[in-house]
Amino acid sequence: MTNSVPDSPLTSAAPPVWIRWVAFTSILIGGACGAMIGYGFTDLQCTGNCQGWLSAGTIIGAVCGAVGVAIVAVLALRAMDEWESIKVTGSTRRNTRR
Repeated sequence: MTNSVPDSPLTSAAPPVWIRWVAFTSILIGGACGAMIGYGFTDLQCTGNCQGWLSAGTIIGAVCGAVGVAIVAVLALRAMDEWESIKVTGSTRRNTRR
């Protein structure tokens, strides 16, 4: 049995570059919004000299916001990939043999 190279070039399963940039930008915006929420929430709770707590609240809010948006972005990119493969193959069944 010989391995033959297909005549047509294989297309990448990765989404287009501009969509990956949109996902990356949305993660940054989600992190910035989370930082503002974390800062605001900590600022409401703390009185006096609270620079350490404000910094911690801002960082925790930024990380939580960015991680949440990143999860949604990855799921959306995977759904786009699956949708494209369904459009190309016309089949909704996946090959489960490994």
